[in-house]
Amino acid sequence: MQTIWKKPVTIALEGPDQWVVIQTTQAATWALVEDWPTEEGPALDKACAVCADVMAGKRNREEARQAFIDAAIEAGIPIKE
Repeated sequence: MQTIWKKPVTIALEGPDQWVVIQTTQAATWALVEDWPTEEGPALDKACAVCADVMAGKRNREEARQAFIDAAIEAGIPIKE
């Protein structure tokens, strides 16, 4: 089940000016697990947990989006709004 967000998040995940658009909880989870520049941090841990809860139907998709943004800010990843 794809959990599409109301508004995508555009981040420079792979380097400066290399923008990636994340628009689903599944894509966010993949980015957090596979491509994230840090391996630990409170916001990263929370984002992983919230994304898992959303995919299990326990939380709202917009909670995953906000947790993902918080993790990006924690990791110092540039975000376009």
